[in-house]
Amino acid sequence: MSGILKTLGLAMAMVSGTTSAGAQAVVQPGLTAPDGQAGFAAFLQVLAARARAEGVREATIHAVIDTLTYDPDVVWHDRSQPGVSTTVTPRFEPYRRTHVDTGRIARGRAIYSASLPLIEQIEGRYGVPGPIVLAIWGHETNYGSYTGTYDLPRSIATLAYEGRRRTLFADEFIALLKMIDRGVPRSRLRGSWAGAFGNPQFLPSVYLRVAQDADGDGLADIWTDRADTLASIANYFRDAGWRRGEPWGVSVTVPAGFDRAALATRLVSPRCPQVFARHSRWRTMAEWRAAGIVPSRGTWPGDRVQATLFEPDGPGHGAWLLTGNYRVILDYNCSNFYALSVGLLADEISH
Repeated sequence: MSGILKTLGLAMAMVSGTTSAGAQAVVQPGLTAPDGQAGFAAFLQVLAARARAEGVREATIHAVIDTLTYDPDVVWHDRSQPGVSTTVTPRFEPYRRTHVDTGRIARGRAIYSASLPLIEQIEGRYGVPGPIVLAIWGHETNYGSYTGTYDLPRSIATLAYEGRRRTLFADEFIALLKMIDRGVPRSRLRGSWAGAFGNPQFLPSVYLRVAQDADGDGLADIWTDRADTLASIANYFRDAGWRRGEPWGVSVTVPAGFDRAALATRLVSPRCPQVFARHSRWRTMAEWRAAGIVPSRGTWPGDRVQATLFEPDGPGHGAWLLTGNYRVILDYNCSNFYALSVGLLADEISH
């Protein structure tokens, strides 16, 4: 088999996620592209063929693919991501102090006040509270202060070629080409090394699915347009199942001697199991009240609302009852610390 055909075969296997053990060994060592830049160029032609089959215009394909080179810096970042520790559980409180800080609270309140008519319109249409939407924006990019500087086509193509999640990023590269094909300027497509961009840090497939043109100017502008940004985040939450009128959770006080072991969950989540394993079994608010749980801050939801108990730093260091809407925040980023701090920042913005 010639070198180019061998490279194309490997490239197609990486797109389909069916690389053999031998092929895996080829792509793992070092930070340079396997078979050099020629291997990366051959892989791009496989992506081009797929994009063509999915209706992307030839001019768009060439305008992007013909300019791309392999980015070893992106691969270095990808390989440097920490693993999940199973022996040490970090504390939430230090995380909370850096993410629900006075600066984010103050700016969130200022934007909320200045944009109240817009926010009320978005709340009415999507059923998602404005403070929750603002808290996502605040967490992701500090309200647009930093959105990333990497060239997204280059980063995503590199991750599709030699990353931990090749199939995911092959899909995202095709979605990115479709964005460009539909009128998103290439100059806008700068973001994180991992492919997220704009005020809410969407991936391309998420942009295609939920981004909103709230002001009717013909482009869902999540980079510079506040209306489009907030509507797009709200649409993501509605699409993920946000329940209108239900809080994300409520801070509670747990009585002394409370039997936590009896309420330990027996479910194993197929998604983010370590995140969900830290939550108790589901009970109604009426059942929690009968067990002696009382609210310490916030509005107590209706008696029939289901919730789980979560004590991120253990008994005596803060406790929350979390509703199904908390799980929607986890859909955005499957981290208890992230989701809990989003809820807390939203609460601060609304006060």
